[in-house]
Amino acid sequence: MSTSASLPARPEGAMTDGTVTDRLVEANERYADAFTDPGMDARPVLRVAVVACMDARLDLHAALGLELGDCHTIRNAGGVVTDDVIRSLTISQRKLGTRSIVLIHHTGCGLEAITEDFRSELEMEVGQRPAWAVEAFRDVDQDVRQSMQRVRTSPFLLHSDDVRGFVFDVKTGLLREIDPA
Repeated sequence: MSTSASLPARPEGAMTDGTVTDRLVEANERYADAFTDPGMDARPVLRVAVVACMDARLDLHAALGLELGDCHTIRNAGGVVTDDVIRSLTISQRKLGTRSIVLIHHTGCGLEAITEDFRSELEMEVGQRPAWAVEAFRDVDQDVRQSMQRVRTSPFLLHSDDVRGFVFDVKTGLLREIDPA
């Protein structure tokens, strides 16, 4: 039995009915038919790691003019720097050669609309409190500053001199740089 959500109705001639996962697998089959090995390894060409929100409106490669192989992309809810992001950045730097870190939050983030009470709500619903913090925030600029500070002060990261933070405007597509001070 499939647990993937069903798709909304599709126009005639579109892909077969099924789940979202079925659609993704079909798309992968078409992709693989035309795929050729690009001959790359896991080291990003531009030696940069981008940490960003998982919001579906952010097409990071297009917005930043990136190509396949240019960067490591680390995404989570809010684009906040959590312990797991530090883990990924540490591996990216120490084992795969990145030197620069770009942090991207965005306008209209869902984490601005919830609170840490979400953990309590989950505990009431499922009987177990999540070990992770929601990392909700009210001020996106301040949250970018906090994320920059977490990166710059991590003892695990070798390169913290080129860390810059931005807010992506989902209405205009423009980045606005955040002063770390």
